[in-house]
Amino acid sequence: MKKIGKFLCLAMCAGLAVTAFAACGENPNPDDGGKTAEDVTLVIWLPAEDREFGESVAEAFQAAHPEKEYTFLFGAQSESDCGTTILNDVTNAPDCFAFASDQMLKLINGGALNQIGGSRLERLKAANTPESIDAASIDYNGDIQTYAMPYTDNTYFLYYNKSKFNENDIKTLDGILAKCDETHQFAYPLNDGWYSSAFYFGAGCGYEVKYDDAWGETMINTDIDNATGQKVAQAMLDYVLNPAFKPDSDDSKIVAGFQDGSVLAGVSGVWNRNSIMEALGDDFGVAALPTYTFDSATNEQKPLVAFAGYKLMGVCEYSKVKSDALAFAEFFTNYDNQIGHFEARGFTPTNIEAAKDPKVTADPCAIATKAVLQNSKTQKNVPTTWWTPLQSFVNDMITKKSSFKMSSEIDSMVKNIKKNVS
Repeated sequence: MKKIGKFLCLAMCAGLAVTAFAACGENPNPDDGGKTAEDVTLVIWLPAEDREFGESVAEAFQAAHPEKEYTFLFGAQSESDCGTTILNDVTNAPDCFAFASDQMLKLINGGALNQIGGSRLERLKAANTPESIDAASIDYNGDIQTYAMPYTDNTYFLYYNKSKFNENDIKTLDGILAKCDETHQFAYPLNDGWYSSAFYFGAGCGYEVKYDDAWGETMINTDIDNATGQKVAQAMLDYVLNPAFKPDSDDSKIVAGFQDGSVLAGVSGVWNRNSIMEALGDDFGVAALPTYTFDSATNEQKPLVAFAGYKLMGVCEYSKVKSDALAFAEFFTNYDNQIGHFEARGFTPTNIEAAKDPKVTADPCAIATKAVLQNSKTQKNVPTTWWTPLQSFVNDMITKKSSFKMSSEIDSMVKNIKKNVS
């Protein structure tokens, strides 16, 4: 009988919505409840937006491996906090899971990731960009160890209404804001540490982390409270006080703003591409990130330097079907499926040959992403204490505005970031 993929049920597993996907076969063994030695169940965690794509990959994987009968259980889990969820119960983690590159060290520290090696590692290194392999690897006393398989870049860039701005306007944040007002704004998720970091990185500020032999954090330091960091914070506050700047713009607010015309330009990632493109039509424009005014007295400009994140596919160290899980993870991240993922959602491939595909090289969002990545900070070795203090700092800035007490708020933020600093 020809193997045909089908959906069997909806269930709940570890608090996550799970879809079961199986192949039909005709060789049950009555001695083991209808199973055979070749029947394999794989539990896969992907973000909800990738479920349909993941199901198509699973069907293709089954077709490529007719010698086995696969059942796929798909759980919906965002990449951004996948590590935290998995480490809540690591021995019962999924066989394969997608996660953001900054989650890798804590997954290694928690014993959750299977190391990639042998000929599979050589294939991965030959196929993907060095930067993406680096994001999936650690340097253990000179021994480079790889723990996941990259499949897409992940950063953010500028969306704008082409009927409202010219090419010179979009080069600077002030040029954009000059064409905006209180009811037609520039949207930026400043109260999200992933985005607010761009102001600090552009001015040369950042963090330092030290680890023990198991990749647990032993020291975290930051210089965002030095004179330069204080000027960055003041620049951010100046923008928050500008009524044309919308600083609390999460995905839903950015998309809604483009749809109703209350947002003329904004910073986001490729995941919002289709919605914004539909809203703007022929006026859809994208570009690299603008500069911002670092010093209002001299009009000194600094670049917004984004995180260069990567989406990675990991295999659980505790998987009972590790060989199959590794095969599926490699299949999911191969040339064909990176092209398929780009076509489905617009994410640019890390596969070197896939990135050369004319569909990718001609795509405006891919072009903007490439421009941003040329001046970016790899999202790797990010302190676990980095995100929440930055979010709280900017949220207080937005809430308190002119009554915001800069010095004490910076001190509080930095105190919450630092760890074991003498």
